[in-house]
Amino acid sequence: MSVHIDITGLRRERIAVVPSPLAELGMALHALAEPAHHPGLQGWATGVTARLDPHLADRMCEADFLWRTTFSDLFLPCAGIPGGTTLPGATLAEDLDLLDKLTDEQFVDAALEFTCALAYSSYGPHALSDPEVRRRAVDLAASRGPQQTRFTERLLEDPPRVRTWLRQFLEDCDEAFFAESWSRLRHQLAAEARHKTDLLRHKSLTEALTSVSPAVSLDETAGRLTVDKLTEGHTVTTDGGLLLVPTSLGRPHLLVLHRYGWQPVLHYPVGSPELAAPPSVEQLSLRMTALSHPVRMRICRHLARSAYTTGELAQVHGMTAPEISRHLSVLKKAGLITTRRRGRYVLHQLDVTVVARLGSDFLEGVLR
Repeated sequence: MSVHIDITGLRRERIAVVPSPLAELGMALHALAEPAHHPGLQGWATGVTARLDPHLADRMCEADFLWRTTFSDLFLPCAGIPGGTTLPGATLAEDLDLLDKLTDEQFVDAALEFTCALAYSSYGPHALSDPEVRRRAVDLAASRGPQQTRFTERLLEDPPRVRTWLRQFLEDCDEAFFAESWSRLRHQLAAEARHKTDLLRHKSLTEALTSVSPAVSLDETAGRLTVDKLTEGHTVTTDGGLLLVPTSLGRPHLLVLHRYGWQPVLHYPVGSPELAAPPSVEQLSLRMTALSHPVRMRICRHLARSAYTTGELAQVHGMTAPEISRHLSVLKKAGLITTRRRGRYVLHQLDVTVVARLGSDFLEGVLR
Protein backbone atom coordinates (compact mmCIF):
# COMPACT_ATOMS: atom_id res chain seq x y z
CA MET A 1 0.00 0.00 0.00
CA SER A 2 1.49 3.30 -1.12
CA VAL A 3 0.71 6.61 -2.79
CA HIS A 4 2.41 6.97 -6.18
CA ILE A 5 3.14 10.24 -7.97
CA ASP A 6 3.97 10.01 -11.67
CA ILE A 7 6.66 12.65 -12.24
CA THR A 8 7.55 11.66 -15.81
CA GLY A 9 9.09 14.67 -17.56
CA LEU A 10 9.10 16.80 -14.41
CA ARG A 11 11.90 19.36 -14.51
CA ARG A 12 13.78 20.20 -11.31
CA GLU A 13 12.84 23.86 -11.52
CA ARG A 14 9.17 22.80 -11.30
CA ILE A 15 9.78 21.28 -7.85
CA ALA A 16 9.23 23.92 -5.17
CA VAL A 17 9.85 23.79 -1.42
CA VAL A 18 7.71 26.44 0.26
CA PRO A 19 6.25 26.71 3.80
CA SER A 20 2.55 27.46 4.09
CA PRO A 21 1.17 29.45 7.05
CA LEU A 22 -2.34 28.12 6.38
CA ALA A 23 -1.14 24.49 6.32
CA GLU A 24 0.76 25.11 9.56
CA LEU A 25 -2.34 26.63 11.14
CA GLY A 26 -4.21 23.49 10.10
CA MET A 27 -1.57 21.38 11.83
CA ALA A 28 -1.82 23.58 14.92
CA LEU A 29 -5.58 22.96 15.05
CA HIS A 30 -4.96 19.23 14.63
CA ALA A 31 -2.39 19.17 17.45
CA LEU A 32 -4.87 20.96 19.72
CA ALA A 33 -7.62 18.50 18.82
CA GLU A 34 -5.42 15.37 19.00
CA PRO A 35 -2.59 16.07 21.49
CA ALA A 36 -1.93 12.32 21.84
CA HIS A 37 -0.66 12.31 18.24
CA HIS A 38 1.94 14.91 19.16
CA PRO A 39 3.47 14.23 22.61
CA GLY A 40 6.27 16.69 21.92
CA LEU A 41 3.72 19.52 21.58
CA GLN A 42 1.73 18.85 24.73
CA GLY A 43 3.30 21.79 26.58
CA TRP A 44 2.47 24.14 23.72
CA ALA A 45 -1.06 22.72 23.38
CA THR A 46 -1.71 23.06 27.12
CA GLY A 47 -0.55 26.68 27.08
CA VAL A 48 -2.72 27.58 24.10
CA THR A 49 -5.79 25.81 25.49
CA ALA A 50 -5.42 27.47 28.89
CA ARG A 51 -5.65 30.99 27.48
CA LEU A 52 -8.13 30.27 24.69
CA ASP A 53 -11.33 32.29 24.64
CA PRO A 54 -14.23 29.91 25.45
CA HIS A 55 -16.26 31.17 22.49
CA LEU A 56 -13.41 30.42 20.08
CA ALA A 57 -12.93 27.02 21.70
CA ASP A 58 -16.59 26.25 21.02
CA ARG A 59 -16.24 27.34 17.40
CA MET A 60 -13.29 24.96 17.03
CA CYS A 61 -15.71 22.09 17.62
CA GLU A 62 -18.08 23.11 14.83
CA ALA A 63 -15.89 21.69 12.06
CA ASP A 64 -13.00 19.99 13.83
CA PHE A 65 -13.42 16.96 11.55
CA LEU A 66 -11.67 19.06 8.89
CA TRP A 67 -8.43 18.79 10.86
CA ARG A 68 -8.99 16.13 13.54
CA THR A 69 -9.81 12.94 11.63
CA THR A 70 -8.94 14.24 8.15
CA PHE A 71 -6.47 16.97 7.29
CA SER A 72 -8.57 18.75 4.70
CA ASP A 73 -7.01 19.85 1.42
CA LEU A 74 -8.60 23.24 2.16
CA PHE A 75 -5.42 23.98 4.12
CA LEU A 76 -3.41 23.75 0.88
CA PRO A 77 -5.62 25.73 -1.54
CA CYS A 78 -2.67 26.68 -3.75
CA ALA A 79 -2.76 23.11 -5.10
CA GLY A 80 -6.25 23.63 -6.46
CA ILE A 81 -5.46 26.71 -8.56
CA PRO A 82 -5.44 25.77 -12.29
CA GLY A 83 -2.01 25.36 -13.87
CA GLY A 84 -0.42 23.41 -11.04
CA THR A 85 2.28 26.01 -10.38
CA THR A 86 0.76 28.26 -7.69
CA LEU A 87 2.78 28.44 -4.48
CA PRO A 88 1.54 28.98 -0.91
CA GLY A 89 1.23 32.55 0.27
CA ALA A 90 3.96 34.21 2.29
CA THR A 91 1.37 35.26 4.87
CA LEU A 92 -1.80 33.71 6.21
CA ALA A 93 -3.83 36.46 4.52
CA GLU A 94 -2.32 35.53 1.15
CA ASP A 95 -3.06 31.85 1.73
CA LEU A 96 -6.65 32.68 2.66
CA ASP A 97 -6.94 34.71 -0.54
CA LEU A 98 -5.97 31.55 -2.44
CA LEU A 99 -8.67 29.68 -0.53
CA ASP A 100 -11.17 32.27 -1.77
CA LYS A 101 -10.07 31.57 -5.36
CA LEU A 102 -11.23 27.96 -5.24
CA THR A 103 -14.54 27.36 -6.97
CA ASP A 104 -17.54 26.36 -4.87
CA GLU A 105 -17.22 22.86 -6.34
CA GLN A 106 -13.57 22.58 -5.27
CA PHE A 107 -14.33 23.98 -1.83
CA VAL A 108 -17.21 21.57 -1.25
CA ASP A 109 -15.22 18.58 -2.56
CA ALA A 110 -12.35 19.29 -0.16
CA ALA A 111 -14.63 20.07 2.77
CA LEU A 112 -16.59 16.83 2.29
CA GLU A 113 -13.48 14.64 2.30
CA PHE A 114 -14.22 13.61 5.90
CA THR A 115 -17.38 11.81 4.72
CA CYS A 116 -15.53 9.89 1.98
CA ALA A 117 -18.53 10.81 -0.13
CA LEU A 118 -16.77 11.88 -3.30
CA ALA A 119 -14.16 10.47 -5.65
CA TYR A 120 -10.68 11.63 -4.62
CA SER A 121 -8.15 10.29 -7.11
CA SER A 122 -10.47 10.36 -10.12
CA TYR A 123 -13.15 12.55 -11.67
CA GLY A 124 -16.70 11.98 -10.53
CA PRO A 125 -20.14 13.63 -10.23
CA HIS A 126 -20.42 16.57 -7.87
CA ALA A 127 -22.57 16.93 -4.77
CA LEU A 128 -23.71 20.42 -5.77
CA SER A 129 -25.21 19.20 -9.03
CA ASP A 130 -25.89 15.47 -8.60
CA PRO A 131 -28.83 14.65 -6.25
CA GLU A 132 -27.59 11.10 -5.61
CA VAL A 133 -24.10 12.22 -4.58
CA ARG A 134 -25.66 14.94 -2.44
CA ARG A 135 -27.91 12.41 -0.68
CA ARG A 136 -24.98 10.05 -0.11
CA ALA A 137 -22.88 12.86 1.37
CA VAL A 138 -25.60 13.73 3.88
CA ASP A 139 -26.20 10.07 4.76
CA LEU A 140 -22.50 9.46 5.40
CA ALA A 141 -22.27 12.62 7.48
CA ALA A 142 -25.28 11.49 9.51
CA SER A 143 -23.50 8.24 10.38
CA ARG A 144 -20.83 10.38 12.07
CA GLY A 145 -23.22 12.40 14.18
CA PRO A 146 -25.42 15.53 14.19
CA GLN A 147 -22.49 17.95 14.13
CA GLN A 148 -21.21 16.63 10.81
CA THR A 149 -24.76 16.45 9.47
CA ARG A 150 -25.45 20.12 10.23
CA PHE A 151 -22.16 21.20 8.70
CA THR A 152 -22.73 19.14 5.54
CA GLU A 153 -26.26 20.43 5.06
CA ARG A 154 -25.10 24.05 5.48
CA LEU A 155 -22.21 23.44 3.11
CA LEU A 156 -24.39 21.98 0.36
CA GLU A 157 -27.12 24.58 0.83
CA ASP A 158 -24.95 27.69 0.97
CA PRO A 159 -21.21 27.22 0.20
CA PRO A 160 -20.39 30.98 0.28
CA ARG A 161 -21.74 31.23 3.82
CA VAL A 162 -19.52 28.38 5.02
CA ARG A 163 -16.53 29.86 3.20
CA THR A 164 -17.05 33.17 4.99
CA TRP A 165 -17.41 31.40 8.33
CA LEU A 166 -14.23 29.39 7.82
CA ARG A 167 -12.11 32.39 6.82
CA GLN A 168 -13.30 34.40 9.81
CA PHE A 169 -12.63 31.46 12.12
CA LEU A 170 -9.09 30.99 10.81
CA GLU A 171 -8.37 34.71 11.12
CA ASP A 172 -9.60 34.62 14.73
CA CYS A 173 -7.33 31.64 15.46
CA ASP A 174 -4.43 33.56 14.00
CA GLU A 175 -5.10 36.51 16.27
CA ALA A 176 -5.69 34.33 19.34
CA PHE A 177 -2.64 32.05 19.21
CA PHE A 178 -1.22 31.21 15.80
CA ALA A 179 0.47 34.50 14.84
CA GLU A 180 2.75 34.20 17.87
CA SER A 181 3.66 30.62 17.02
CA TRP A 182 4.17 31.36 13.32
CA SER A 183 6.57 34.20 14.13
CA ARG A 184 8.88 31.53 15.61
CA LEU A 185 8.20 28.63 13.27
CA ARG A 186 8.52 30.46 9.97
CA HIS A 187 12.29 30.95 10.38
CA GLN A 188 12.90 27.23 10.90
CA LEU A 189 10.65 26.35 7.96
CA ALA A 190 12.33 28.93 5.72
CA ALA A 191 15.73 27.43 6.58
CA GLU A 192 14.40 23.95 5.75
CA ALA A 193 13.07 25.24 2.41
CA ARG A 194 16.47 26.75 1.56
CA HIS A 195 18.24 23.51 2.47
CA LYS A 196 15.95 21.34 0.34
CA THR A 197 16.14 23.79 -2.56
CA ASP A 198 19.94 23.62 -2.38
CA LEU A 199 19.77 19.81 -2.53
CA LEU A 200 17.54 20.02 -5.60
CA ARG A 201 20.06 22.30 -7.32
CA HIS A 202 23.28 20.50 -6.45
CA LYS A 203 22.48 16.86 -5.61
CA SER A 204 20.79 14.03 -7.47
CA LEU A 205 17.02 14.16 -7.78
CA THR A 206 16.76 10.90 -5.82
CA GLU A 207 18.87 12.23 -2.95
CA ALA A 208 16.92 15.49 -2.83
CA LEU A 209 13.44 13.95 -2.83
CA THR A 210 14.18 11.01 -0.54
CA SER A 211 15.69 13.40 2.02
CA VAL A 212 12.11 14.46 2.75
CA SER A 213 11.43 11.21 4.65
CA PRO A 214 12.66 7.61 4.85
CA ALA A 215 9.14 6.71 3.65
CA VAL A 216 9.76 8.42 0.28
CA SER A 217 11.48 6.61 -2.59
CA LEU A 218 12.09 7.53 -6.21
CA ASP A 219 12.39 5.33 -9.28
CA GLU A 220 13.94 7.75 -11.78
CA THR A 221 13.76 5.24 -14.64
CA ALA A 222 10.02 4.77 -14.19
CA GLY A 223 9.50 8.42 -13.28
CA ARG A 224 7.61 7.45 -10.14
CA LEU A 225 7.75 8.86 -6.63
CA THR A 226 6.40 6.46 -3.99
CA VAL A 227 5.31 7.37 -0.46
CA ASP A 228 5.04 4.37 1.85
CA LYS A 229 1.67 4.75 3.62
CA LEU A 230 -1.20 2.59 4.83
CA THR A 231 -3.36 3.85 1.97
CA GLU A 232 -3.43 3.66 -1.80
CA GLY A 233 -3.47 6.51 -4.26
CA HIS A 234 -2.09 7.78 -7.53
CA THR A 235 -1.59 11.18 -9.10
CA VAL A 236 0.51 12.83 -11.82
CA THR A 237 2.33 16.11 -12.11
CA THR A 238 1.40 16.43 -15.85
CA ASP A 239 2.19 20.00 -16.96
CA GLY A 240 2.30 21.34 -13.42
CA GLY A 241 4.86 20.90 -10.70
CA LEU A 242 5.50 19.12 -7.43
CA LEU A 243 5.19 21.06 -4.19
CA LEU A 244 7.01 20.17 -0.96
CA VAL A 245 5.58 21.86 2.14
CA PRO A 246 7.55 21.46 5.40
CA THR A 247 5.77 21.52 8.77
CA SER A 248 7.16 21.94 12.29
CA LEU A 249 3.95 20.87 14.03
CA GLY A 250 3.06 17.88 11.87
CA ARG A 251 5.26 15.02 13.08
CA PRO A 252 4.60 12.08 12.65
CA HIS A 253 2.17 12.83 9.80
CA LEU A 254 3.55 12.62 6.27
CA LEU A 255 0.67 13.75 4.07
CA VAL A 256 0.26 13.42 0.32
CA LEU A 257 -2.25 15.59 -1.48
CA HIS A 258 -3.21 13.52 -4.53
CA ARG A 259 -6.67 14.90 -5.29
CA TYR A 260 -7.71 14.59 -8.94
CA GLY A 261 -6.94 17.77 -10.89
CA TRP A 262 -4.91 19.34 -8.06
CA GLN A 263 -1.16 19.86 -7.92
CA PRO A 264 0.54 17.00 -6.01
CA VAL A 265 1.89 18.05 -2.62
CA LEU A 266 4.11 16.35 -0.04
CA HIS A 267 3.43 17.86 3.39
CA TYR A 268 6.28 16.56 5.51
CA PRO A 269 7.50 17.05 9.10
CA VAL A 270 10.84 18.60 10.07
CA GLY A 271 12.53 19.74 13.24
CA SER A 272 12.70 16.53 15.29
CA PRO A 273 15.55 14.12 14.56
CA GLU A 274 14.54 10.54 13.94
CA LEU A 275 15.78 8.14 16.62
CA ALA A 276 15.66 5.44 13.97
CA ALA A 277 14.26 5.19 10.49
CA PRO A 278 10.72 3.81 10.84
CA PRO A 279 10.10 0.46 9.13
CA SER A 280 8.23 0.31 5.87
CA VAL A 281 4.58 -0.68 5.89
CA GLU A 282 5.61 -4.02 4.36
CA GLN A 283 8.21 -4.65 7.07
CA LEU A 284 5.75 -3.64 9.80
CA SER A 285 3.16 -6.06 8.42
CA LEU A 286 5.81 -8.78 8.23
CA ARG A 287 6.73 -8.32 11.90
CA MET A 288 3.16 -8.35 13.14
CA THR A 289 2.36 -11.44 11.08
CA ALA A 290 5.46 -13.19 12.40
CA LEU A 291 4.40 -12.55 15.99
CA SER A 292 0.81 -13.66 15.42
CA HIS A 293 1.66 -17.38 15.46
CA PRO A 294 1.40 -18.96 18.94
CA VAL A 295 4.48 -21.16 18.48
CA ARG A 296 6.60 -18.19 17.46
CA MET A 297 5.28 -16.23 20.43
CA ARG A 298 6.46 -19.05 22.74
CA ILE A 299 9.82 -19.13 20.98
CA CYS A 300 10.14 -15.37 21.52
CA ARG A 301 9.46 -15.88 25.21
CA HIS A 302 12.59 -18.01 25.48
CA LEU A 303 14.71 -15.89 23.15
CA ALA A 304 13.88 -12.77 25.16
CA ARG A 305 15.58 -14.30 28.19
CA SER A 306 18.63 -15.89 26.63
CA ALA A 307 20.24 -17.09 23.41
CA TYR A 308 19.28 -20.59 22.27
CA THR A 309 20.37 -22.98 19.54
CA THR A 310 17.85 -24.56 17.20
CA GLY A 311 18.35 -27.91 18.88
CA GLU A 312 17.69 -26.47 22.34
CA LEU A 313 14.48 -24.81 21.18
CA ALA A 314 13.36 -28.04 19.52
CA GLN A 315 13.85 -29.93 22.78
CA VAL A 316 12.08 -27.28 24.87
CA HIS A 317 9.06 -27.11 22.55
CA GLY A 318 8.85 -30.81 21.71
CA MET A 319 9.28 -30.15 17.99
CA THR A 320 11.74 -31.23 15.33
CA ALA A 321 14.73 -29.06 14.45
CA PRO A 322 13.42 -28.40 10.89
CA GLU A 323 10.09 -27.18 12.31
CA ILE A 324 11.87 -24.79 14.68
CA SER A 325 14.15 -23.65 11.85
CA ARG A 326 11.13 -22.67 9.74
CA HIS A 327 9.72 -20.55 12.58
CA LEU A 328 13.13 -18.96 13.24
CA SER A 329 13.42 -18.15 9.54
CA VAL A 330 10.13 -16.22 9.66
CA LEU A 331 11.26 -14.28 12.76
CA LYS A 332 14.66 -13.53 11.24
CA LYS A 333 13.16 -12.36 7.92
CA ALA A 334 10.97 -9.96 9.93
CA GLY A 335 14.06 -8.60 11.68
CA LEU A 336 12.92 -9.72 15.12
CA ILE A 337 15.84 -11.97 16.08
CA THR A 338 19.61 -11.84 15.79
CA THR A 339 22.00 -14.74 15.35
CA ARG A 340 25.63 -15.25 16.26
CA ARG A 341 28.02 -18.16 16.00
CA ARG A 342 29.78 -19.71 18.98
CA GLY A 343 32.09 -22.42 17.77
CA ARG A 344 30.00 -24.90 15.82
CA TYR A 345 26.75 -23.62 17.35
CA VAL A 346 24.47 -20.88 16.03
CA LEU A 347 22.69 -18.96 18.78
CA HIS A 348 19.42 -17.07 18.27
CA GLN A 349 18.16 -14.22 20.45
CA LEU A 350 15.22 -11.84 20.35
CA ASP A 351 16.05 -8.25 19.37
CA VAL A 352 14.29 -6.70 22.35
CA THR A 353 14.83 -3.14 21.09
CA VAL A 354 13.00 -3.84 17.82
CA VAL A 355 10.12 -5.59 19.59
CA ALA A 356 9.81 -2.83 22.20
CA ARG A 357 9.53 -0.27 19.39
CA LEU A 358 6.87 -2.23 17.52
CA GLY A 359 3.95 -0.40 19.15
CA SER A 360 5.31 3.06 18.36
CA ASP A 361 6.28 1.92 14.85
CA PHE A 362 2.73 0.69 14.28
CA LEU A 363 1.26 3.96 15.54
CA GLU A 364 3.60 6.00 13.34
CA GLY A 365 2.70 3.84 10.36
CA VAL A 366 -1.00 4.36 11.01
CA LEU A 367 -0.62 8.12 11.50
CA ARG A 368 1.94 8.69 8.76
